Amino acid sequence: MPDDFMNLTARFPADDFTNGPCGRSVLVAGGAGFVGSHLIDRLIARGDRVICLDNLSTGRLANVARHAGNERFTLIRQDVCDPILIAGAVDEIFNLACPASPPKYQIDPVHTFKTSVLGAMNLLELARLKRARILQASTSEVYGDPEITPQPEGYRGAVNTFGPRACYDEGKRAAETLFHDYHLQHGVDIRVARIFNTYGPRMAADDGRVVSNFVTQALAGRNLTLHGDGSQTRSFCYVDDLVDGLLRLMQADVTVPVNLGNGDEFTMNALAELVLGLTGSSSGITRKPLPKDDPRQRRPDTTRARDLLGWQAKVPLAEGLARTIAHFAAEMALATPARTKENIPCAT
Repeated sequence: MPDDFMNLTARFPADDFTNGPCGRSVLVAGGAGFVGSHLIDRLIARGDRVICLDNLSTGRLANVARHAGNERFTLIRQDVCDPILIAGAVDEIFNLACPASPPKYQIDPVHTFKTSVLGAMNLLELARLKRARILQASTSEVYGDPEITPQPEGYRGAVNTFGPRACYDEGKRAAETLFHDYHLQHGVDIRVARIFNTYGPRMAADDGRVVSNFVTQALAGRNLTLHGDGSQTRSFCYVDDLVDGLLRLMQADVTVPVNLGNGDEFTMNALAELVLGLTGSSSGITRKPLPKDDPRQRRPDTTRARDLLGWQAKVPLAEGLARTIAHFAAEMALATPARTKENIPCAT
């Protein structure tokens, strides 16, 4: 990792962050994460100046290391649960700060809930003070274990408030309420994206989500872990498609929630077969009980996104998986020192 990466915050401190001539000033909370880092790539490419705010609990420095020498990028290591003080202009805020995989957000469920709620409040306050437009990365988990499919934005969901997934599901629902009320009470310019299952390069190998689990297990020659009978379904959106949807939503005049996801639905059995075929792996299947409150179906109704944003997912699952498999294959082949970049301390 370049030496000047350690000096990003010192070189371009938050208290001197002003709008540059090239584009907007954009804050991305959770910017060192899987989706956030891809979003930052696009923002930098279009000429914006970007603050990446991340406590690195699940985000990785390696995800944003490519911007180490860029004067339009700065990194602030901070938890969104703490007050966020940024001097100078901030035009747009993307809130992607929260672990998104059950094994990660269940490690500290109280902090997960606080991240969703207190983090949203802190960023909404910043947006109010800066008169910035702010986008909330919400989730399909607000629909819980849905009783209808596909799920439209008007569906209110079937969520268990007293279970292992509630810290995330209810935290995201509460955050949506805060966005709604800050918009009504304070006039904050809000956007809300309900993100369905997303995959692609830079997923963490140990994040516990089904795509990363299947791919890393197949590449390592281990049995794929399949929960339940495999008939449960998900709809998988490639990360490039999702980032395009987030950018379109941010620029659109839309303050109601919008589903972003791929409308093609696959069973877990079908996904396992596809991963085994694409990797050429001879791995078998190990079946385990279905986790509590694991949704049986997940498929977005993307009519609103098509009508209001002109957006729909384009990358077929087989094509996206091939890119993702190539990423994990390269990552798993790296020597140990190259995989410990995230352990290098970051400026705070």
